Amino acid sequence: MAEKTRVSDIDSSIYDFRYEEKPEDFMKVNEGLTEDIVRQISEEKHDPAWMLDFRLKSLEIFNKMKMPEWGPSVAGLNMKDIVTYVRSKSNMKNDWEDVPDDIKNTFEKLGIPEAERKSLAGVGAQYDSELVYHNVREDVAKQGVVYTDLESALNGEYGDMVHEYFMKLVPPTDHKYAALHGAVWSGGSFVYVPKGVKVDIPLQSYFRLNAAGAGQFEHTLIIVDEGADLHFIEGCSAPKYYVANLHAGCVELFVKKGARLRYSTIENWSKNMYNLNTKRALVEEDGKMEWVSGSFGSHVSYLYPMTILKGDNSHCEFTGITFAGRGQNLDTGAKMIHQGKNTSSFISTKSISKDGGVSTYRSDVTISKNAKQSKAFVSCESLMLDSKSRSDTVPAMDIRTDDSDVGHEAKIGRISDDAVFYLMSRGISEEEARSMIVSGFANPVSKELPLEYAVEMNNLINLEMKGNM
Repeated sequence: MAEKTRVSDIDSSIYDFRYEEKPEDFMKVNEGLTEDIVRQISEEKHDPAWMLDFRLKSLEIFNKMKMPEWGPSVAGLNMKDIVTYVRSKSNMKNDWEDVPDDIKNTFEKLGIPEAERKSLAGVGAQYDSELVYHNVREDVAKQGVVYTDLESALNGEYGDMVHEYFMKLVPPTDHKYAALHGAVWSGGSFVYVPKGVKVDIPLQSYFRLNAAGAGQFEHTLIIVDEGADLHFIEGCSAPKYYVANLHAGCVELFVKKGARLRYSTIENWSKNMYNLNTKRALVEEDGKMEWVSGSFGSHVSYLYPMTILKGDNSHCEFTGITFAGRGQNLDTGAKMIHQGKNTSSFISTKSISKDGGVSTYRSDVTISKNAKQSKAFVSCESLMLDSKSRSDTVPAMDIRTDDSDVGHEAKIGRISDDAVFYLMSRGISEEEARSMIVSGFANPVSKELPLEYAVEMNNLINLEMKGNM
C-alpha cells in the first residue's frame, strides 16, 4: 500500500489536445532537485520563514528516503529530468477577461469558466505551477466562505490557519513523494467553510499541466467547520508529450463535528504522466466524508485516498472508477482507518482494463480496538475487455475488535457475448454495444456526479473504448 500508516500514529478533461507554448512566456526553474532550486522556489513564492524551513527539511527527507516498494515500476521517471517549477509571467486574475489569451483559450476548450457561469459557486484554474484565475460568487463570499489560492492564504490573513493544518495529515515522512511535495509544492486551493454554512452549489478547481517534462505539485487544503456542508470538484488534464511528466500533488481535507464534505475528482492525464498523488481526510464526530473518483489517463498511477474516522459516529463513502488502456498501469484504491465508536465506511470501486492495460485495486481497512460497533464494507468489481489485459484485487483488513461488522466482495469478469449479441440484434453496432455495456458498468459512479461531469466521464469512457486517448 502507498502509505505505511499505523493506527497508533493517527490521533490525509477533458479532452487532450496539443498546445504550442511560447518559451518566452514562461519561467522555468532548472531541472532536478537541489537546495538552491528549493530556495529559488521559496523566494518566488515569498514564503514566510517557517515555510522555507519546512521545504528544506522535506528536501532532506526526500534525499534520505528509499523509493516506494509498492505499486508498479516508476523506473522511467528521473527527477533530474523534471522541471519542478513553471510559472506563467501573468499574475493570478480575478476577472476571466484579464487572463492572457493563450491560457484563456486553453481553459475555454476545457469548459472553464463556462461551468462557473452555469452551475458553480466558484472556480480556480491552475496552469502548470501557478493559479492563473480564481473567483468566488459574491453571495457565497458573503456567507464567510473563503476560497482562494493556497499561496494567498499563506501570505495573507489565513497564514496562521495554513500553518496549523499544512501537511499535518500527510507529513513529509509519509513516503518519498510526500517529501518531494513538501519541498517543491506550488499552487493549489485553500477553502474554509465557517460553522453551520451550507454551500448549496459546488466549488471547483481545475489543474492543467501544459509544459513538457514538468512536474505539478499543487496542494489542496479544505477545512469544513462544524455543521457546515460543501461539495468540491477537481479536474486535471495534460496534453500529449513524448517525455515523462510528473504529478505529485497533495490533498488534505478536515471535516469537523457534524460537517459534510463531498470531494469529486475527474483525472484525465495524458499517458506520459506519472500520477503519484496523495489524498487524505480526517473526519470528526458525526461528520461525513464522501469521495467520488474517476481516474483516466496517465502511464502509471499511485492513488489511494485515505479517510481517518476519528470521531464517534463518523462516516465515509468512497465511490471510484479506473480505466486502464494500452500502456497504462493504474494502481488505485482506498483506505479507511476507524478510530471512533460506531463509525462506518463503504468502499465501492470499479475498474476497466483494455488493450493490455493493467488495473490493480488495493483496499486497506483498519478498525482500532476502541472503534466499537464499527461497520465497514468493501466492494470491488473489475471488467476486462480482452485477453491481453490484467486486473488484480489486493484487499487488506486489520480488525482489532470483535465488536465490529466487516464485509468484502470482489468480482472480475468480461463482457458477455450474449449481451453484445442481444444489443446487435436490435440494430446496434458491436462497438456501440460494447460501449453501452461499459457505460452501464460505470453508471453507479457517474450517477454520483453532477450532470455535466457525468457526461464528461461517459465521454472519456467512449474515447477510451475507441482507443482515441
